[in-house]
Amino acid sequence: MASAKGACLNHIARESTDVKRLSRFYKEIFGFEQVESPKFGVEVIWLKLGSSLCLHLIERNPDSKLPESPWTATSAVADPSNLPRGHHICIYVPNFDSFLQNLKEKGIEVYEKTLPDGKTKQAFFFDPDGNGLEISSQCPEL
Repeated sequence: MASAKGACLNHIARESTDVKRLSRFYKEIFGFEQVESPKFGVEVIWLKLGSSLCLHLIERNPDSKLPESPWTATSAVADPSNLPRGHHICIYVPNFDSFLQNLKEKGIEVYEKTLPDGKTKQAFFFDPDGNGLEISSQCPEL
């Protein structure tokens, strides 16, 4: 059997009807930087955060039978308090409290939680397309 030893995350893809709007959100909220994108024949934007996290924002296929986001799915997840076990991307932020305050000042609804260890803080929220996001005060040791 082939091994995946040495494998690493390449990118996370998000489909959107408005990739420019979604790009602005990730750049403004997290500080992602736009990087050069290969041509795919549809609108795409590549974003990078730090040295290892890349987002591939892709123009939504208008013929897609899949729901566009949790908000348009048949069982919508419109409340961030439902996200802890739901589908989400988590990003560690070392300045958790000030970052969280910034989200609130921007009018972004968040659900806050502290783990039983008493030191790990989490906050869950949505991007403009309804994709689940989490910020964490702790970075796991891998």
